[in-house]
Amino acid sequence: MSVKIIADSLSDLSDQLCALYNAKIIPLFLHLDGKTYEDDGTLDMNSFLADMRAAQKITSSCPPPGMYKDAFVQAKESYAVTVSGNLSGSYASAMTGKELAEAEGAVTHVFDSKSATAGEALVVRKLYRLIQQGMERANIIPAMEKFIKEMKTYFVLENLTNLQKNGRLHRITERLVSILGIRLLMGADGDGNIALFSHARGEKQVLQKLADTVEQSGKPTEGESAVITHCNNLPLAQKLADIIGERYRFSEVLVLPTGCASSVYANEGGVVLAF
Repeated sequence: MSVKIIADSLSDLSDQLCALYNAKIIPLFLHLDGKTYEDDGTLDMNSFLADMRAAQKITSSCPPPGMYKDAFVQAKESYAVTVSGNLSGSYASAMTGKELAEAEGAVTHVFDSKSATAGEALVVRKLYRLIQQGMERANIIPAMEKFIKEMKTYFVLENLTNLQKNGRLHRITERLVSILGIRLLMGADGDGNIALFSHARGEKQVLQKLADTVEQSGKPTEGESAVITHCNNLPLAQKLADIIGERYRFSEVLVLPTGCASSVYANEGGVVLAF
């Protein structure tokens, strides 16, 4: 497959999946109390998680346009998939890189996944399938836009501290949720923003409510893929995969560990479901 897929590091694609999908990862940059980490796949997750727990301020920044431009020019023909433009500047940076690359003859199209981590990985998976099937570019683009619009992403976090540290959750809310033992069921609202959908107490209720989102969505599952990502919580992710594998008719349920960039949002123990 000569067409390259370019994705930012919030896609959580393993080296094996990158090889299968003919994909290249563009790293985000992570900042813990002023120290910068390049999420290029070489960071040690356990060390990064330890640094993140100790940090008082956690932020991230998008790849510069030049990184995207160079990848597009090298690929000659490509598609890009980024984290939601409402969560990061990665999409805007890719669009600038696209403009620069096209001036040098490259052909590319950038998709805003309206999601992250499991959702972004699922968009890459769908794109790979359409390219593999030999679909024309003129048909791939609207098909992918429709897929992204209809895709659902939900997540449950065991710890909300990072959302508070990076300014996405009020400190009082984080403390109340912790004291009450509530886990919030959140997800993408369809426009790439994070929204609260429900809450749960205990692992059994978490699994039940996450699995129920598939049925409640009304989306057909036969022949489709689902992706589950987790931050150091394979047991819960695998239990969820087993439940939805039994209840629904997905052709595959992929379980992937998050990379460092996604861990900034998911935090240790977080599980994300996209379908």
